[in-house]
Amino acid sequence: MWKRDEAVRPASGQPTAPQPPAPSIPGTPGPRPDASQHMEKDIVNIGKSVVIKGELNGSEDLTIEGHVEGTIQLRDHVLTIGPNGRIKAQVFAKSVIVLGEVTGNVTASDKVDIRDNGSVDGDIISPRVAIAEGAHFRGSVDMQRKATPAPSPPKTPPATAHPQGQSSPQGSQQPQPVRA
Repeated sequence: MWKRDEAVRPASGQPTAPQPPAPSIPGTPGPRPDASQHMEKDIVNIGKSVVIKGELNGSEDLTIEGHVEGTIQLRDHVLTIGPNGRIKAQVFAKSVIVLGEVTGNVTASDKVDIRDNGSVDGDIISPRVAIAEGAHFRGSVDMQRKATPAPSPPKTPPATAHPQGQSSPQGSQQPQPVRA
């Protein structure tokens, strides 16, 4: 047991290149605690017994299993309403996943996903909407795309453009019937 250190030292007096510890040898898989911390997202949970009334703002993903009344704003993050979640609020998030009940309008910049046994009573505004079989939805859906510029019309006004290359002095008047 005491001779353990001597086994590590070189037998001759010549210096040898230092050997790194086994877990940090390049090319070998091994747990890296700092890498796992960067890969994990911050997710906050609101438990079943929690009741919130008022305004809820955040800058991380949120899972709600309790009751929330008021306004929920997670503009750049994911909101998940768990199976026990009961929401009576206006919801604004990047993505909304509904497994519980939502009463109120839901606005998402990416997607609204109502899963099996999920329920939404209110209007949805989102470019993408998914409603699973067995889900409940009552309201309207507005699937406008994100604020992208609409394609601009041609530069020439339609009144001056003629398919046959003829010019019309009348402009946009309707054609007169031809009498024989």
